[in-house]
Amino acid sequence: MPIRPYAAARRHLSITDKLYEVNWGLVLLITIIAGVGIAMQYSVAGGHWDPWASKQLVRFIIGFVMMIVAAMVDIRVWMNIAYPFYAVSLVLLLGVEAMGMAHLGAQRWISLGPLELQPSEPMKIAIILALAKFLHGQSVEDIAKPGRLLIPLIMIGMPAVLVAMQPNLGTTIIIALDGCALLFLAGLSWWWIVPTLTAMAAAVPVAWRYVLHDYQKARVMTFLNPESDALGAGWNITQAKIAVGSGGAAGKGFLEGTQSRLNFLPEKQTDFIWTNFAEEFGFVGCTAMLILFAVVLGYGVQIAMSARSQFGRLVAMGVSLNFFFYIMINGLMVTGLIPVVGIPMPLISYGGTAMLAVMFGFGLLLSVHVHRQVEIPRHSTGII
Repeated sequence: MPIRPYAAARRHLSITDKLYEVNWGLVLLITIIAGVGIAMQYSVAGGHWDPWASKQLVRFIIGFVMMIVAAMVDIRVWMNIAYPFYAVSLVLLLGVEAMGMAHLGAQRWISLGPLELQPSEPMKIAIILALAKFLHGQSVEDIAKPGRLLIPLIMIGMPAVLVAMQPNLGTTIIIALDGCALLFLAGLSWWWIVPTLTAMAAAVPVAWRYVLHDYQKARVMTFLNPESDALGAGWNITQAKIAVGSGGAAGKGFLEGTQSRLNFLPEKQTDFIWTNFAEEFGFVGCTAMLILFAVVLGYGVQIAMSARSQFGRLVAMGVSLNFFFYIMINGLMVTGLIPVVGIPMPLISYGGTAMLAVMFGFGLLLSVHVHRQVEIPRHSTGII
C-alpha cells in the first residue's frame, strides 16, 4: 500500500518543523498552572521566595526544558526504550528497599550523589510506556487470554507491591489505576474487570488486618469520624476543611490565608497546598483552576484520538489519566471525601521528583501530538 503524502512528509520532521507542531496552547496552560503553584509556595512561606517558591521555580524551568526535549523525540524512540526505562525504575524501587532514606516514617527516597530521588514518581510514567508498548502488539482477543493477561498484571503488580512496602498507599493506588485503565482502553472485556473489582472488594478485610500499617488504619478511622480526635489524628483534615470553608465564594485574597500563615495547616506546601489556594481564592478560584485542569485533560484526549498508532494513543491516554488521578485523589483527600493518602496536587504542590515526572509525562504527550501521523505496525518494536 502506498504511503500517503501527508503521513510520509511527517516521518522525518526537522527540529523547526517539530517546534512548529508542538501544541503551544497546552504548553501555555501547563505554564499557567505551574505559575499558580509557584505563587502558592510564595504565599505559604509568608510572602517569601525561600524556602519553597524559588526551588519550585528552578524545578519547573528544568522540567519545562525536559518537556520540550521529550516532545522533539520520535515516538518510536520512546517505544524502543519503554522496557529499559521500566526496568531501571523497578531497580530504583528495589534500591529504596535496600538503602532508601526515611522521612516522616516512610522509606521512599534514594540518594544518587547530590540528588534525592523518589523512584515511585518516574515509575508512574514507566508503567504507562511499558504497558503501551506491550498492548500495542496485542489484539483485543489476545488481551483477554489468561496467559497474555498475566504479563501486564505482573508488570503492574511488581512496582505496586514495592511501593506499598515503603509504605506509600496513594502512589500504589495510582500505579494500579494507571495500569488497569490502559488494559481497559486496550480492549479488556468487562468480564475480566467486574470479577477483579469484586475480588478486590472481598480482599479489603484481609488487607485491613495484614497489609495496612497502624497509621494507615488511623487515617481511615479519622476519615470516618474526624471530630472524634480533632486535636490528634483528626487535626490535619479538620484544619484543611476549616481552610477550604473559610475561603467562601471569592476567598480572602492572595497572601491573606490565615490557616497557613498561622501554621494551622499541616504539610501546607505539599499535600495540603490546595486548601491554601481555596482559602485565598475561594469557590470561584477553585472552579477556575478545575476548568484549567479539565482543558488540559481535554487536550490529552484530543491528542490520543488524533494519534495513528496504538502505542501513541495509549501513551497519551495514560499520561492524561495519570494527571487526572493526581487531581482527583488530592482534591478528594484534602476536602475529607477520602482518607489522607499523601498524593500531591500536580504542578502546584512542592516537590522535585513529582514535578519532573509530571513534566516528563507532558513531554511524552506532546511527542505523541508532534508525531501523530507516524504509523507503527502492530508487531513493530519501535523505529523501522
